[in-house]
Amino acid sequence: MPDGGGTSGKEADAPEVAKKKAAPKRTGPPVPKTIRGVHVTMALASIPGKIQEYASMLGLNTIELDIKDENGEVAFHRLAPPLARRVGSAMRYYDPVKTVKALHADGIYVIGRVVCFEDPILSEKRPDLAIRTTGGGVWRNHAGLGWTNPYDKRVWDYNLDVARAAAKAGFDEIQFDYVRFPSDGDIDSAVFPGKRREAMAVTISRWVHYATKRLKPLGVRVSVDVFGLSATRDLGIGQSPRRLSKIVDAIYPMVYPSHYGPGEHGLDSPPSVPGKTVGRSLRDFRRQMKRGKAQLVPWLEDFSFSGSPTLDHVQEQIFAARRWKSGGFLLWNAAGVYTEGALTTP
Repeated sequence: MPDGGGTSGKEADAPEVAKKKAAPKRTGPPVPKTIRGVHVTMALASIPGKIQEYASMLGLNTIELDIKDENGEVAFHRLAPPLARRVGSAMRYYDPVKTVKALHADGIYVIGRVVCFEDPILSEKRPDLAIRTTGGGVWRNHAGLGWTNPYDKRVWDYNLDVARAAAKAGFDEIQFDYVRFPSDGDIDSAVFPGKRREAMAVTISRWVHYATKRLKPLGVRVSVDVFGLSATRDLGIGQSPRRLSKIVDAIYPMVYPSHYGPGEHGLDSPPSVPGKTVGRSLRDFRRQMKRGKAQLVPWLEDFSFSGSPTLDHVQEQIFAARRWKSGGFLLWNAAGVYTEGALTTP
């Protein structure tokens, strides 16, 4: 941003100052009118022929591929930011340029997922960037995973640099996940160096705005993942769909029925009525996002804690997403195994 002083008229008239750079022309397919996609881990993408296997799934038009995951790993090495290579997070799971180019050749829209603040590698190798404990050590959640500090601009820039590398490699959309403060662990013992006197939702929104503003010139869409209940009530983690919907192109709420407890949304057993659970969650998102510009695209569960998910279980969620006029859906299965027929739901 210009500071408004000390510039001569001659300098101000210079073409390189006055002319605005045009966003790079994207070579991939346009955003699908109705997204029908699946989540693919970087480990699965490293298996020869596996990405092509997903791309050939009937009904699929979108793949969400991990760029940086919950373990703090960055999927690629050569194009990774210098800090990723220094701390050992830059891996060699797949070549981003070749992978995206191959998916584009199949007409697949490619979303790259960047996990932000849960980062056990960066927090361990650079404790100065981590959430700390009252005793001075690196704070960890119940699973023993370290988190980086959402107030630290150096953490922002690290995640932004990873996203930039992916955008330049050809990804069509950058999807930020774990855009929040920790939700489990001994929160009372967490110390945030540089903490500001502002609501957590303001901090998270500032980060998302910061990243979005810097990624847009690269021609990519920007989106965020949020908890399924974040539109229903304040979860104390800094996720505000109302604020975020004014910044990003899309919001992907994780409205997994299995994650809702008895009585939530007035339902005795949310997992047993997946359509109602998803519908009532999306109703709350519609209310929160009505003044925003973001598209609403839910994450739906294609998994089960009690056994293999049935096609009916997945389709009920898809029908609910359609009733609430979402922009499609993404299916989540951590093992990358998806129910046959779900993507071709009529």
